[in-house]
Amino acid sequence: MDVKQILSFIKIEHTLFSLPFVLIGYFIAANQFNTGSGVDLLWILVAAIGARGLAMALNRIIDREIDAANPRTQNRHLASGEMSLRTAWTLAGTFLVMLLLGAGMLNTVALMMAWLPVLAFVIYPYMKRFTWMCHFWLGLCLGLAPAGAWVAIAADVHGWAAITGVFENRTEFLWAQTILPISLGVAIWIAAFDINYARMDVESDKASDIHSFPSKFGEAATTRTTIQLTLLWFGCFAFSDPMDGLWFLAAAGLMATLNIWVVLAKDKFEDFQTVLFRASMLTGWVLLLAVIIGFMLESNSELMMD
Repeated sequence: MDVKQILSFIKIEHTLFSLPFVLIGYFIAANQFNTGSGVDLLWILVAAIGARGLAMALNRIIDREIDAANPRTQNRHLASGEMSLRTAWTLAGTFLVMLLLGAGMLNTVALMMAWLPVLAFVIYPYMKRFTWMCHFWLGLCLGLAPAGAWVAIAADVHGWAAITGVFENRTEFLWAQTILPISLGVAIWIAAFDINYARMDVESDKASDIHSFPSKFGEAATTRTTIQLTLLWFGCFAFSDPMDGLWFLAAAGLMATLNIWVVLAKDKFEDFQTVLFRASMLTGWVLLLAVIIGFMLESNSELMMD
C-alpha cells in the first residue's frame, strides 16, 4: 500500500468540497471572537483531514458489496480486492486518531464533541439502504465541517457556553446568526449535488434495491428539486452575516446561478458529472475567497479607525 493508493482510496479530490468551508468556519470564528492562530488552524486541518478520511474509509468498508454489484464502482479498492479489509480498517483507525488528536490539541469541547461526526459517518452508508433521504444525511455530514471549525475557536473563548448559549448572566446563542446558516447552507448544497451525482447509478440502484432521489422520483423531479434546493442554500448563505456580507452575498448569488445553469444545461455537456463536480467544487472556494476579502476589508477598516 503506497501513498497514491491511499489518496485514491479516500478520494482526496473530494476534500476540495469540505476544506473551504472548514476555513470559512475558522475565519468567521476568528473574526467573531477576535482570536485564532496559525497553530489553531493547523490542528483544525489535522482534525478535518482525519474526519474526511474516516468518513470515506467507513463508506468504502460498509458499501463494499454494493460497490461490487455496481458496474461504475466495481473497480474500487475493496470491491475489486485490490485492498484488503484489514488494510481499510487500519486506515480508518489512523484517520480516527488524526481526528481525535487534532480535536484534543484544540480544546476539551472539541474533543468531547468528536463523537458527533463519527456517528454521522457510521450512519450515512446505511441510509441508502432504507431511504432516499440519504442525500440529506450526506449534507449533514459535510455541514458539520464549518461548525466544527467554528466550535474549535469559539470554545477556546467561551467553553461549553459556545454551544449551549448558557452564560452566567444571560442566554445567547452565538452560533445562531453566524455559523448555523452557513452549516445549513452547506448541508443543502451538498444534498443538491448528491442527488445529481446519483443520476449515474439509477439502473444499478433499482436492481440492488438502493434508495436514491433520482431512482425514486425520476429525472424531471431531480432537476426541479435541485433548483429549489439551490435557491434554498443561497437563502441560507444570504441570511448569514460573515464579515462584509455584501461580498459573500454576491459570491453566493453568482455560484447559485452557475449551479442552476449547469443542471438546466446538462444535456449539452458530453460529461455532465465532471462539469457538475467542477462547478460544485468551485462554489466553496469562491465563497471562501469572499469571506477572506470581507475579513481583510473589516480588518483594514478597524486599523483605520484606530
